[in-house]
Order: sequence, then structure tokens, then C-alpha cells
Amino acid sequence: MRFNRKSMQYKPKVTAISEALRSRIKEISQARVRYGYRRVHVLLKREGWTVNHKRVARLYTQEGLNLRAKGPKRRRRSAVMRVRIAATQPNHVWCMDFMHDRLIGDARKAFRLLTIIDIFTRECLALEVAAGFRARDVVEILTRLVGKRGAPIAIRCDQGTEFTAEALDQWAYNNRIELGPIGPCAGGCSPAISPAESD
Repeated sequence: MRFNRKSMQYKPKVTAISEALRSRIKEISQARVRYGYRRVHVLLKREGWTVNHKRVARLYTQEGLNLRAKGPKRRRRSAVMRVRIAATQPNHVWCMDFMHDRLIGDARKAFRLLTIIDIFTRECLALEVAAGFRARDVVEILTRLVGKRGAPIAIRCDQGTEFTAEALDQWAYNNRIELGPIGPCAGGCSPAISPAESD
């Protein structure tokens, strides 16, 4: 039987390892909704997977996990996240979030407050004020705080750009700290700041 050679296509063999890798990529992408395939590849290498970035990119695309350039934030935040670690003792789990306000006067200059809370004791560990924060600023504050109090096993934060940057992710990995999602309202940091402190 004769047929055109262009109609011949290679069909890759599906193995248990390939399916396990595909499943793990989906799990990481669901937990880290703003991670592209390159960041997923870094996490896989940390876990001991021997796989190149091209294979990760192919599986990532096949599963329809490509990030959109723009999209409604509500849909991104509604993605399934990892089960959070419960705080059972002081300095066990921290939470960090940003608050926003403006100065009184004609200028009405905006500023931000980075709040870091001990989830178990509800103690405010840090309250940093600045016109703006970058990921490296957050890393410097956390490094100073860990040096003073010791490292927690997990830090909860939202999906803001300062908290999803590679610099913070690498810092957390080096210090063996898990970055997890903030829960609705009660799990966040801002409600723990009293009106006296926010003034």
C-alpha cells in the first residue's frame, strides 16, 4: 500500500513517567496561577525531575496552561490553590499583605504599608511604609525579620507581583519556607491591624 510520506507523523509513547510529569505540571500551575512554563521547570528541577524546558513547554501547552497577557483578576484568583498549612504555635506561619492610603493635604501622596503577621499569635511582626515596594525590598525585610526571630515554615501571601517574583520565590526556597495563598478576609493580614496602628 502506498501513501504520501508527508502524512506520516510520529506518535510519542505515553509512559507512566510522562503522565506523572504531566500531572505534576498541572498541580504546580494550579497552585501557582501566575507561573509560566519556565518557572514551573525551575520548580520541577528542585523536586528532582530530570527534564528539559522544551518538554515542559510542550506539556504545558498541551494542557492549555498558557498564561494570557491580560485577563480579569477574579478568574485568576478563583483557581484551585494548595491546602494551607495550619498555624499550631508562635512563629510557625506568617502572613504578609499590603495596605494602601494617602496623606492628608493638597498633594494627597499615596503610600503603601507592608504588614507581616504571625498567624498564631496575631502579632504584627513588621509594618513597613514606603511609596512603593519591589520584590527585592520584600526580600530584604523578610531577611531582616528571619534573622531576628527565626524562619517560619510557611508564609501566606496573595498573587501580587511583589509576592510572585522570582527573587522572593528563590529566597523562600533557599530558606525552606513554603509560600502559600492568603484566604478570604480572615486569612489575610490587613484585618489584624488595629485602627490605632493604621493611624
